[in-house]
Amino acid sequence: MICTNKTELYKQSIKNKRISVCGIGISNLPLIDFLLSAGALVTARDMKEKDTLGNIATELEAKGVTLVCGKEYLDNIDDEIIFRTPGLRYDKPGFTEAVKKGALLTSEMQVFFDLCPCTKIGITGSDGKTTTTTLISEILKASGKKVWLGGNIGRPLLQDVDKMTKDDFAVIELSSFQLHTMKSSPEIAVVTNISPNHLDYHTDYAEYIDAKKNIYKNRTDITLVTNLENEITCKMADECQVSTLFFSSKKDCDICEKDGIIHVNGEPILKTSDILLPGRHNVENYMAAIGATYRFADKEAFKKVATTFKGVEHRLEFVAEKKGIKYYNGSIDSTPTRTIAALNAFTHSDLVVICGGYDKNLDYAPLAPVMAKKAKAVILTGACAEKIKKAFDECDEFMKSNVTVKEEADFEKAVLLASETAENGDTVLLSPAAASFDRFKNFEIRGKYYKEIVLNKI
Repeated sequence: MICTNKTELYKQSIKNKRISVCGIGISNLPLIDFLLSAGALVTARDMKEKDTLGNIATELEAKGVTLVCGKEYLDNIDDEIIFRTPGLRYDKPGFTEAVKKGALLTSEMQVFFDLCPCTKIGITGSDGKTTTTTLISEILKASGKKVWLGGNIGRPLLQDVDKMTKDDFAVIELSSFQLHTMKSSPEIAVVTNISPNHLDYHTDYAEYIDAKKNIYKNRTDITLVTNLENEITCKMADECQVSTLFFSSKKDCDICEKDGIIHVNGEPILKTSDILLPGRHNVENYMAAIGATYRFADKEAFKKVATTFKGVEHRLEFVAEKKGIKYYNGSIDSTPTRTIAALNAFTHSDLVVICGGYDKNLDYAPLAPVMAKKAKAVILTGACAEKIKKAFDECDEFMKSNVTVKEEADFEKAVLLASETAENGDTVLLSPAAASFDRFKNFEIRGKYYKEIVLNKI
């Protein structure tokens, strides 16, 4: 096993130190094991009561971990180092009080960046980051590179850091939650686009944007790959002190499309007709991925991936065709902008769209005119159904259209209603434009349930 000096030194530095890990989710279990392997004295804290954690609590205590559970789990922290899970804001009173007493507040991702010996490619954005992250990984692997894929996608990477070498690549999807307090940046930073999101977590849109900026602003010797068509990312590029590569599917720039071919600095790289993934937004995802990997990849790898990669689950995922009706799963579409991109990926306007879910305090007005053009019917469900309907009612273009709007509170019944509404030749699309938390733990569970209904009950 290859161990980095940095990792060995870090483990030595935390031996016998009191460390709190806040949030006992699946992603933090490898972190706890990593800390235990270094000889740290670990306390795991979680809002859930101990008896609701089940086997996880039993297994942690068997390893020597102290548990602090319940509503007061962040009270009176007296440990030397605190790891916060990304979903916990850094300014919670329990954290601020502990920091005043001398504790170091950090995260699994921050420590990984500090220790990682290989080239790091970080990807963030409001839409498209998971597909872009996956494409970057696939392109590098097709070029014969050793790739470690993780972060907000896949597995936590800290557990593997002692296996990595300087010749490897770490491809890391980064959410605004993870970036919020980051003090490090990757060698290659990709920002796909920025639009309002997670405003139920961030204090405002400005804070959300500032969190995203941490992907590039902590060092100057990096390359930023970003979107020329997005107002916020253009401002970022103007402000930053790093080398920038722009991509655009509309304008001439570093990475752009000419005559159906993606070019990099004028060199033809990939025919857009080779890309299996539907939609203009996926052409842009390829542009971002090409920009991030162009220096390292074999040129034939781009076509190899484009002609074989069929997409990531829950992202315009084809589920089945039944009775002449096609069913697609876009459960990842948790914002209006994602749903707009999904709608625009279809060239026809015979969509029956299932919308609604947990409201992240987002504006649904921009969704209405696109829905008016692309849908024949909308099935509204979930906590924000009325908010979406209000946006439709206030849009003249939508009200003048022939789009049918139906409401059904129960998710399964909403899917069945969409099926009943659709006719031979139509497409049923789950594209909620909202998060899943009103009824599901995450968008993956929502998408899998949708597919189960389509496959087994229609």
